[in-house]
Amino acid sequence: MELIYKPKLPKEKRPIYIIGAGGIVRDAHLPAYKNAGFVVEGITNRTKQRVADLAASFNIPNAYENVEDMVKAAPENAVFDLTLMPSQFVATLELLPDESAVLIQKPMGDNYEQTLEILEVCRRKKLKAAINCQMRYAPYIMAAKHIIEQGLIGELYDFEVRLTTYTPWEYFPNVVNHPRLEIQQHSIHYIDLIRSFLGNPKKVYSKTLKNPGKPMSSTRTTTIMDYSDEMRAIINTNHDHNFGEKNQESFVKWEGTKGAIKARIGLLLDYPNGKPDLFQYCIIKEGEAPKWIEVELEGSWFPDAFVGTMSSLMRYVEGSDSVLPTSVEDVVHSMAIVEAAYESNNDGGVAPNYNI
Repeated sequence: MELIYKPKLPKEKRPIYIIGAGGIVRDAHLPAYKNAGFVVEGITNRTKQRVADLAASFNIPNAYENVEDMVKAAPENAVFDLTLMPSQFVATLELLPDESAVLIQKPMGDNYEQTLEILEVCRRKKLKAAINCQMRYAPYIMAAKHIIEQGLIGELYDFEVRLTTYTPWEYFPNVVNHPRLEIQQHSIHYIDLIRSFLGNPKKVYSKTLKNPGKPMSSTRTTTIMDYSDEMRAIINTNHDHNFGEKNQESFVKWEGTKGAIKARIGLLLDYPNGKPDLFQYCIIKEGEAPKWIEVELEGSWFPDAFVGTMSSLMRYVEGSDSVLPTSVEDVVHSMAIVEAAYESNNDGGVAPNYNI
């Protein structure tokens, strides 16, 4: 089977101007853009040494003192790449020209109130704004979508994301102390991913938990996204499994009436080193025993998926695509699910009647 799993590139590779110079820019944005042949014309950040280092390493011709100087220099067809912390999004978006194209780092706010503020400024300024929900464009996700859209595994009835790994949160100093760590900062990837396949659920059930030996607000979560009596959509994350690699897991699995697909998320195993991804599918053929087929895919979630979010924005702006998949208008629904998950967590379950 020939799998289509790479994003379509824009006809016009518009100049990119990056606001922010953190690790995600160094490790994902810039390598992805370089691989895709995108042109990064400028970068700015409050920490000038980071800007100087990245400009030198990736041959970025213009390093700006601040966002205002960048906006003055940027041409009309510029695409702004906003990679700051969510609390800085609204103020920075206010500085961009009306109707600009901008890719905003996920999550879309530190809380739902902030999410709505971001949506308001994007609407008011008529920004062509997308959120960098890049997991949708990981090679194994796009390959799975290709198989499912062709109907090869039949009617989809089970969608599972499972993570049993050890995450060294110290690698993320900007979020390690976040009061809403696991769902808002990590499971948002999987909530948005499930939405991209199944749409918006009717209800959400969630419980997120902290580790008694760690200061973080939460490190493990179970979330159920309720679609129907037939569709199970579940997210199980455990970032505390520090007992060696033998029983660690990191995968997305789809099951249908005619087959199944399973993708190993290698990036999250032995983080930050990672392990190879693994993509496999099984299509049931009458009279034959089930057989799993492994397919080697080029690329991985980091950095390759970051090509997809930027490409989709550029293609939308130029008119090649009529829909912007990760627009703020779409991703606000993912954030509404995040908020509902926290409400479910806080409200608790139903207490059984033990007075029998």
